[in-house]
Amino acid sequence: MLTHLYQWMLAKAAHRHADRWLFAISFMESSFFPIPPHPLLGLMCLANPRRALWFGFVCTLASVLGALVGYAIGYFLYASVGTWLLDVLGLTAKFPVAACYLREYGAEIILIKGATPIPFKLVTITAGFIALPLFTFIWASALSRAFQFMLVGFLFWKFGAPIKAFIEKYLALVSAGFLVLLVSGFVIIGLWSGKGHGGANDACSHAAPISAPA
Repeated sequence: MLTHLYQWMLAKAAHRHADRWLFAISFMESSFFPIPPHPLLGLMCLANPRRALWFGFVCTLASVLGALVGYAIGYFLYASVGTWLLDVLGLTAKFPVAACYLREYGAEIILIKGATPIPFKLVTITAGFIALPLFTFIWASALSRAFQFMLVGFLFWKFGAPIKAFIEKYLALVSAGFLVLLVSGFVIIGLWSGKGHGGANDACSHAAPISAPA
């Protein structure tokens, strides 16, 4: 099923309303759609590098708006919709760990997610469940999503189609480097504030299942 869904999504790159499909898929992926918009974004940028920045912006905006839907599911509908959705997406086991880290670090975890393959929908639903401050959630989500999507758009816009090989080969390394810098900064801050030495990490990595509030 996922293979057919993936092929269906990629077919939208050639659609006359490809921009709208990119917006829709980016929006849905932040809360319930199982496939990220990156392949579609890459194909559209490859076909039209001059509009790559626009495509990156569309992806970023739609993803942040969709993130608010994920947040609302976690905040208002976790017991009825959130638990079912996480189960369908195979993310139930990861939810307690995500909730623990979000409670401990908040915006930092959302920013780190921008440089990792962690499903964004897991972050958005969990953030709503723990009632992460909405303003914090929005600005952190915007930066996290822009880091992924606008970077791809900028590279295609600046260097054109030949940048495809570079992105496929090195973008993961660039993201990993960014992640290392972020984590290093958080470790230093944690040591200054007395949260260092892995206490939160140890507790979160063994977080127990969470029940929805009554």
